[in-house]
Amino acid sequence: MFKDLFQKKRKYATIPSERLERSGGPVEGERPKREIPEGLMSKCSKCGTIQYSKELEKNLKVCPSCGYHMRLNASERVAMILDPEGFIEFDSEMASVDPLQFPGYASKLEQQQSKTGQVEAVLTGQGTIGGHPVIVAVMNFEFFTGSMGSVVGEKITRAVEEATEKKLPMLIFSTSGGARMQESILSLMQMAKTSAALARFGEAGGLYISVITDPTTGGVSASFASLGDIIIAEPGAVFGFAGRIVIEQTIRQKLPDDFQTAEFNLQHGQLDLVVHRKELRSTLTKLLDLHDVKGGF
Repeated sequence: MFKDLFQKKRKYATIPSERLERSGGPVEGERPKREIPEGLMSKCSKCGTIQYSKELEKNLKVCPSCGYHMRLNASERVAMILDPEGFIEFDSEMASVDPLQFPGYASKLEQQQSKTGQVEAVLTGQGTIGGHPVIVAVMNFEFFTGSMGSVVGEKITRAVEEATEKKLPMLIFSTSGGARMQESILSLMQMAKTSAALARFGEAGGLYISVITDPTTGGVSASFASLGDIIIAEPGAVFGFAGRIVIEQTIRQKLPDDFQTAEFNLQHGQLDLVVHRKELRSTLTKLLDLHDVKGGF
């Protein structure tokens, strides 16, 4: 009797659907493999917590377990920060060409456009935040790792010039792996061009708020991302020029574990604020209220 009570639990094997079809149906004592719809669940890349994707989206893609701020694409960022109506996109059809005839670059551009549904790695336009009219440029890491090519630099420069002409605040949300190597020196020139436009904007009295998101590196970090009147970063965002390994090999020293994080940069004076994503919109609204920019500058 006791032997029957403590029998080992029967083990089940997972049988692929194609094998079930060949065998004419499921085998007794075994259960078919369940198909989980793609995108239903998401896994945090930091702590490994698995959660429903819809619940994660409601939480603005911030892991409820560890607080890790997952990356947003440009459209998601615009929807999160700007007021629901009235966004006007600039230069929506402006697309990169292949100025140096770099092998495979043209086909890669087509792949990136098809994958992301966007023409380039930055989205620019005019909208409002808390009722305040603003000009924004939002970079997209999903498109070529947010690399800065000629079109990215041109779109940002035009947006800054639009802000100067209309006397509106300028907000840039940065995320980038650096310059776009397929455009070589033409890509590096965008550092100077965007910086010069922001210098003219500053001389005219404009307010520029730079928002750093994960990651922001290379030429973007060395140009417009670091030039804000106010520089804000999301928690844990990596912000720096060269990578950790390159720096450690150069200086022959071990770097702190939190090196180049938003918190490290705040502690060392590189940032003004580190703001949780849930509080970012309200923080930007307060800053715009504080500077009283509704009537221009």
